[in-house]
Order: sequence, then C-alpha cells, then structure tokens
Amino acid sequence: MNYPHPILAREGWSFIAISLVISAVLTAWVDWKWALPFYVISIFAIQFFRDPARPIPTHPDAVLSPADGRIVKIEKVRDPYADRDALMISVFMNVFNVHSNRVSVDGVVKRVQYFPGLFVNADLDKASSDNERNAVVIDAQINGQSHTVTLVQVAGLIARRILCYVQEGAVLKKGERYGFIRFGSRVDVYLPLSAKPCVAPGDKVSAISTVLATL
Repeated sequence: MNYPHPILAREGWSFIAISLVISAVLTAWVDWKWALPFYVISIFAIQFFRDPARPIPTHPDAVLSPADGRIVKIEKVRDPYADRDALMISVFMNVFNVHSNRVSVDGVVKRVQYFPGLFVNADLDKASSDNERNAVVIDAQINGQSHTVTLVQVAGLIARRILCYVQEGAVLKKGERYGFIRFGSRVDVYLPLSAKPCVAPGDKVSAISTVLATL
C-alpha cells in the first residue's frame, strides 16, 4: 500500500511507457506527423498520473482532503457505510487533477466495502449512491476520542477503475497513499455531525494540503 512517492504514479507507468514507445517508433520509422497524436497522449498521461509529494499538516484534529479537486457538496446526510447521520463533504476530480487518493486521518480501518454500479457524471448528486464505489470506514483516534470517518471513492463518467490498497485492520497515517481512481471521479468524506467544515462549495482543494474540517 505504501511506497516512496515517485514523480509519476505507478498506476500510469504502463500507459506512459506504451505511448512513448509508439511515438518513438513512428517518429523513427514512419513520420513524426503520424506520431503526433501519441505524443499528445503521452503528455496527457504524464500530467494525469503525476503524484507529487506534499507536506502534511500536523494539526491533530484536522481532517485532510483525500483528493485534489473542487468541493461540490457539503451537507448533513445518512452515512450508509457506517450506519449513522453524518456531515458529507464531496470532492470532485476532473481529468486534470491528481488522482492519487490519500488518507485524511490517523486511524484503523474497520471496514472496506466495494459496490458495483453505474458510471454517470461524478459531479451529479446521484453519483454517490448510483455509481461504482469503494468505501473505507476508519476509526480515528483524535485527542483521546474515537471518531468515525468514511472515505468513499466514486467512479465517474470516464473513470472505469477504482483501486484501493487497504484492508480491514490496517493502521493508517494521515497523508498515506491508499488508492487511485482513473480518469475523473469524486471522493465523498463522511464525518461526525460535530465536525466543523473549513471549506465551502466551489473551493478548490489539494490532497493532504487542504484541511476539509476539524473534529
């Protein structure tokens, strides 16, 4: 699950390598004009699979953003994965955002659940309940108190693969890399109702650099 952060995410190595090899072969043996579309694909793959290392805020009560993107929703809802009322903060990722998913809080994984589903636009509200998704329920210990935090990776219109590298019982640290979603999606964060949001709908956020809320 955890590995030293390269400049480019390992999930993209094969995509980048194949597109670069095809580009080089076409340039050398055919014509650079035929290779141009593959160079464009290579550039897109490199920017999509970039995986920058970032400093992690040290505030013990901070809930960090698990993904880059834009806040599309903050409201009180029912967390179906932990069976409780919760405050949900949703982060929408477009194809130009970093798609490496990071852990928002220190804690122990209590449950991991995968749900097959649709692939509607992840910017829509119904994506949280209808789309393919993977939920990780975490028991977070903050200031001596136990808090439940649920991170849900949601596939989108283009995203067709959710990758999650943690299992039940895993001990997680803030900022650790725990998953990846390919090509546009969202992450829903379910927090206790007592959590205080630090962001608003429309705000742009960065994985682990932005504090979503405090507990």
